[in-house]
Amino acid sequence: MGFLNKFKNLATAASTEGQALWGRVQNAAFADATMAACALIGAADGKIDQNERSRTAQFITSHPQLKTFDVAGLRQKYEAACDTITRDFDFGKIELMQKIGKLAGKPDEARAVVQLAVVIANADGNFDESERVVVRQIAQALKLEPSEFGV
Repeated sequence: MGFLNKFKNLATAASTEGQALWGRVQNAAFADATMAACALIGAADGKIDQNERSRTAQFITSHPQLKTFDVAGLRQKYEAACDTITRDFDFGKIELMQKIGKLAGKPDEARAVVQLAVVIANADGNFDESERVVVRQIAQALKLEPSEFGV
């Protein structure tokens, strides 16, 4: 099985598992962590351009798994996370990783955050090395093994 097929299977499994969990989990810490992860993936190459920001925001507002949340609220959280990392990349990254790390003691929620990061990273069909690095960092911040997610 080629890498792309393996990755697509991982993304599909993540999507199926995430659907069940995201329907049960609706709290501010989870929403903050997922939107922080989305912003970090968008800024994986060191910047987040407006086009990428808009595409990700559209994904957030239209993704069926995220419909269990107040989508307008998620978009506001995403925009705030993007502003944080745009204002000062290094400190912004630290701040967003701290939001993500708040779920470290909640393995199901933590896995869902990483799974969403994988889905966002692959949304453009190109899961590049800079995005893999960010997914690994997110998994580590959540006290999860990155290899569990194929990174």
